[in-house]
Amino acid sequence: MRNLLALISLLCATAAATAQQKDTKLFPYNYSIDDLDNGLRLVTVPTDFPNMVALYIVVQAGSRNEVEPGKSGYAHLFEHIMFRGSENYTPAQRDLIMKKAGAESNASTNADRTTYYATFSKEDLDPVLKLEADRFQKLKYPEPAYKTESLAVLGEYNKNSADPTEKLDEVLHETAFKKHTYTHTTMGFLKDIQDMPNQYNYSLEFYNRFYRPEYTTIVVVGDVNRDQTLSLTRKYFGEWKRGTYMPNIPEEPAQTEARTASVNWNSPTLPWIAIAFKGPAYSDEEKDKAALDLLSPIAFGSNSDLYQKLVLKEQKVDELEPDFGNHPDPELFSIYARVKDPKDLDYVRDQILSTFKRFSDEPIDQAKLDATRSRIRYSFALRMNSSPAVAAALAPYIGLRRTPETINKLFALYQQITPEDIRTTANRYFTVNNRTIVTLASNKGAKNQ
Repeated sequence: MRNLLALISLLCATAAATAQQKDTKLFPYNYSIDDLDNGLRLVTVPTDFPNMVALYIVVQAGSRNEVEPGKSGYAHLFEHIMFRGSENYTPAQRDLIMKKAGAESNASTNADRTTYYATFSKEDLDPVLKLEADRFQKLKYPEPAYKTESLAVLGEYNKNSADPTEKLDEVLHETAFKKHTYTHTTMGFLKDIQDMPNQYNYSLEFYNRFYRPEYTTIVVVGDVNRDQTLSLTRKYFGEWKRGTYMPNIPEEPAQTEARTASVNWNSPTLPWIAIAFKGPAYSDEEKDKAALDLLSPIAFGSNSDLYQKLVLKEQKVDELEPDFGNHPDPELFSIYARVKDPKDLDYVRDQILSTFKRFSDEPIDQAKLDATRSRIRYSFALRMNSSPAVAAALAPYIGLRRTPETINKLFALYQQITPEDIRTTANRYFTVNNRTIVTLASNKGAKNQ
């Protein structure tokens, strides 16, 4: 009897532990993952939202992959080029098919991936997948169209250059990184963009390298089922040939000194300051990234002591924004501030640095940590209120690990983080030798740095 009671107790404890583990899962949908022989991955996520389908095609090629000198900005360029026609469909024919499907279609690029997405009725999954398969395998664009699009990218760069924060971020990365490709932003260096119209043959090589099945994950979310989606994917993408190219992305050496730069802005603007420390790469297993994710809103968010002081009470700053994204390689933990009066720039800098020092030296309050991770979890869950929203929330993590499970693992990891974990991690990364500071101020008549 005693052994039976012990066994029952053990089974109950195991069941409770299993239930608790299930409760920690944030991504609420059952999903299936299917890998084709060519390396293409299909992630199918049926939802309860009727009739509509969201198709996201995530290509693991961003500005991080642009390893050759003089060839930055091509991942972003292809976000444009991919709408320029393919072997079996002109741009006009593509637009007509998407219009008949009532589809909303677009694309985006960042440092680590390019994502193509469309939302349409479930009845149109077959023709839309057929259309997408043609451009991913048989993109075709004449040189004049290429030149037109590359000049459009230059126009986009020039337009963005009117925003001082774009220049601030550009100089910040170029100063902080000396070897890794994160030294250039997604748009690329201006001199490379200006040379793009002359690089038609290289553009063909870029497409041939990265628009391959092993770099691509198809995500289908909505009123779908696995068997039909897998059958259509095999039908239209099954003959796509695996590539052979692997980029040799250089590793950034350890920073050994504090770095600074300044930007003289030719038109009137309030001064800006960016303070950044090299942070850890994305991980759903190691605690460092998760710890700093939780620290970011506590130390620098709109409810932080620093925000309350600089923005609300003293009103010396009208924008204070942390930025610490998820990247496959170590990137920057950055704070951006716009200062109302140039004479307060040094004061604001010192207040931000003091905040970094504070959280490197002392642990945060447990209740504040608990409230923050609950808020992050609730906010993420709240976003998934439609099939397109589910796909949009999922796509960045697919770009990192090619599986929705990384979301569950990451948020389970958040639950393990202690105040001491955050303090020790902050102390490890927020060091003087790991720091870069860039300021931008109006100096009419001076050249931009």
